[in-house]
Amino acid sequence: MQKHYFEDIETKRLTIEENSIKPRLPYACLLANIRSLYNVGSIFRSADSFRCGKLFLAGFTEKPPRKEIEKTALGATELVPWVYHPTIHESINAAKSEGYQIVAVEHTTNSIDYTTFKPEKPVCFVMGNELTGLRNEDLALCDMAIELPMYGVKHSLNVAVCTGIVMAHYTNFFVQNK
Repeated sequence: MQKHYFEDIETKRLTIEENSIKPRLPYACLLANIRSLYNVGSIFRSADSFRCGKLFLAGFTEKPPRKEIEKTALGATELVPWVYHPTIHESINAAKSEGYQIVAVEHTTNSIDYTTFKPEKPVCFVMGNELTGLRNEDLALCDMAIELPMYGVKHSLNVAVCTGIVMAHYTNFFVQNK
């Protein structure tokens, strides 16, 4: 086994032109009141890597251009479609009007294990604030909730890590179920 170096990996990457014409996957993520600009940038980078269809930024989630976002996004803010709405309610309504099923990623009384959810149409995953998660009034606007099972003392993950896991899982789901 040998490590692939940048030059090897570079030959497998999409060009900017290919990126603009290749279809994205039928899921989006809504970032609801994410306070860390580094988390926002990291999520943009994952969204590019996993061909996430779109990012909705809502509430006090900062939007590009910001140097703190770019530090972790590494240019992905120019590659991933995104839109900002001042409120989570507006973002959810916009996603619904675009035909997305709205799925909270949150521990709730009715959430199911994320691996058991099999989307039948485009889905928008709603990711909550790092400290407080999603508010009950925002959950009420969602069609359902999924959660990542936790087995340790801590019962939450960093929002960028959690979003990356959800993106990786549903990228594989949509690629395998074309």
